[in-house]
Amino acid sequence: MSCAPESQRILLGGQVQGVGFRPFVFRLATDLGLHGWVRNVTGQVEILAQAESGLLDAFLDGLIHHAPPLARPVLIEKGAAASPVLKDFRIVASTSCEDPDVHVPPDYFACPDCIRELHDPGDRRYRYPFINCTQCGPRYTIIDELPYDRPATSMRDFPLCAACQVEYSDPANRRFHAEPVACPECGPQLELLTAGGQRLHREAALAAAVALLAAGKIVALRGIGGYHLLCDARNETAVVRLRERKRRPHKPLAVMLPAAGDDGADQVRAFSRAGAMEIAAITDPRRPIVLCPRAEPDRLAESLAPGLDEVGLLLAYSPLHELLLADFGGPLVATSGNISGEPVLTEAHDAEQRLSAVADAFLHHNRPIRRPADDAVVRVLAGAPALLRPGRGFAPLERRLPVALLEPLLAVGGHMKNTVAIGWGERAVLSPHVGDLDSPRSLAVFRQVGVDLARLHGVEPARLVHDAHPGYASTRWAQHDGRECLAVPHHQAHASALAGEHGLTGEMLVFTWDGTGYGEDGSLWGGEALLGAPGRWHRRASLRPFRLPGGDTAGREPWRAAAALCWELGRDCPGLDGLQVDTRLAQQAWQAGLNTPVSSSAGRLFDAGAFLVGLGAHASFEGQGPMALEALARRATASVAGEALPLESDASGIWRADWAPLLAELLDERCEPAQRAFRLHARLAATLVAQALRIREQHGLCTVGLSGGVFQNRLLVALAVRGLEQQGFRVVLARQVPCNDGGIAYGQLVEAAARLASGEANGPGN
Repeated sequence: MSCAPESQRILLGGQVQGVGFRPFVFRLATDLGLHGWVRNVTGQVEILAQAESGLLDAFLDGLIHHAPPLARPVLIEKGAAASPVLKDFRIVASTSCEDPDVHVPPDYFACPDCIRELHDPGDRRYRYPFINCTQCGPRYTIIDELPYDRPATSMRDFPLCAACQVEYSDPANRRFHAEPVACPECGPQLELLTAGGQRLHREAALAAAVALLAAGKIVALRGIGGYHLLCDARNETAVVRLRERKRRPHKPLAVMLPAAGDDGADQVRAFSRAGAMEIAAITDPRRPIVLCPRAEPDRLAESLAPGLDEVGLLLAYSPLHELLLADFGGPLVATSGNISGEPVLTEAHDAEQRLSAVADAFLHHNRPIRRPADDAVVRVLAGAPALLRPGRGFAPLERRLPVALLEPLLAVGGHMKNTVAIGWGERAVLSPHVGDLDSPRSLAVFRQVGVDLARLHGVEPARLVHDAHPGYASTRWAQHDGRECLAVPHHQAHASALAGEHGLTGEMLVFTWDGTGYGEDGSLWGGEALLGAPGRWHRRASLRPFRLPGGDTAGREPWRAAAALCWELGRDCPGLDGLQVDTRLAQQAWQAGLNTPVSSSAGRLFDAGAFLVGLGAHASFEGQGPMALEALARRATASVAGEALPLESDASGIWRADWAPLLAELLDERCEPAQRAFRLHARLAATLVAQALRIREQHGLCTVGLSGGVFQNRLLVALAVRGLEQQGFRVVLARQVPCNDGGIAYGQLVEAAARLASGEANGPGN
């Protein structure tokens, strides 16, 4: 005689929508002989399972430990439920709840099963550029609202054909409830628009695009989260033409490789000297751009990354990219389809209008893109991957808050490399990369992304958190929005982002080195060390301040930083006479104190170093000089340990490092430029360690963090980490949240949460 079945209600949260979780639950329950049902409940999955108790235990274990690869289920509730005896297991209609636990899925790369079908002449989706299943395809960029069902996505415009409907309704099929599912009969299609106005469709469009690329032309391709500009990455003439047309003379261009073989690793090795960590990062299912050492000899165009010894590589991640790369048979430049600094373009008419002088043809498709998602960027730092730009596959990026928020907040980030973030309870969600907020379109996307993040997660932010800099576009927008605002100083946000990522609430020392940020004393900080924890940071170390002619202009004109250091010491700055600017006027303004804010920026020291070793007076993108300086330093033949700069404690108890000896070494032309470049890195790393030691003598700390854009520098990080660890410090680095201004919004939330919890909304002084 069999026992009466038990009924159990199970509620799961975490990443359980958009990952094929309900079909997985259905198959697991059916295999175990359970009866009941499963449904989406506004970000969660609710299950009623009916069986003998032993089977229910096995079912729950399977739900957590054998979930689909993309799922991250978390058990929220489990308990007995009253239910009549059921006769089967079903997927039932989604519903909503009063307290939603929404997790918006990112976009996923094309899975191996779909790629095999894509290249199988016997499959009905053979060479269909929009093939997908429950384990791959677009999510974030097509969702209108949650729960995640087809009518709530941009795919509602494509009614399923009979064959797709059968697959969608079959629990045994890989496309069971795959919301973006489609085929050549019922789904999105390609269209190529040539410069002459000719329009081609489907296979003819793809073939024409490949022919244009082979002829050295430039094609704008609409992908998952926006447009790419493509050209032959081995064709120097084509790459130079792209640079000239896009007015992007120096900024590195990413290269997309065909994912031939099992995982694409062979392609990466063929075009770079990537190590094991780079290979692991580039073959990660999220498919980021990964900065890899250039090959020797290099088979790629020299002008892909002028003056640098690395190139950004990524593997084809959508079926459309897969087909295009396979047919082309080689690597392609795949740079963002935008006006430099702006968010990537998503709409066909915008691309045709704004990129008409750049692209020779446009390869469009008609699947709507609801919001942009640029490619993510990763660099290996100190032996592990670090996210430099959140984007497709990584974002929306969810992190925990060390201190729970009592009310929802929207953090609007900085001005450069902008991202926004929403926070509520212990949850924080960081948006994909928006860009620099210097144009009307950037501001429009900035506003849209903030609204979308809040709406999709069912959150209504009561307050806004912004940077303390009054000139940032994000700050001005927040202050004019009408909601209550909370200002967080730039470097406190950097420090809190790092503490938040690692869940640290105890005392730590964080070096926050970047270009510039508005300091608590009104000067331009950028070489600071903050002691404390979120909500109670205090500056304990910095660099000798100097007056910076032109202020923020120096970020694009490295000669200004070099001149400032020389003038501060009463010296002439070499190399100014040949510049096509009136440097005498700049010096007169500097002497009079006009537009010469005080700065303690480590980033500006790297700019000065770049100019003084001959790497150029002007930069076409932020960080150009320091990036070239790092590459040059790696060519040094003698990498001797650096000596710390002199330290002195000022009246406020801040340990100031004097850069004067460093300037003397940079000006010493008896030494090769590469040696001088390395010396700058080694000196600053040693200085950082010396400052940490002095602060430890006073405060007894043992954990040191590195945060801020300067710590994207692989050589500096390696030297600093080695020196700190040799002195017994525990070192933490940004890994999953960008150390640059792309992580500021998350840091603003962490800092605000700590302040609000302690009742110190304005935070401590410096």
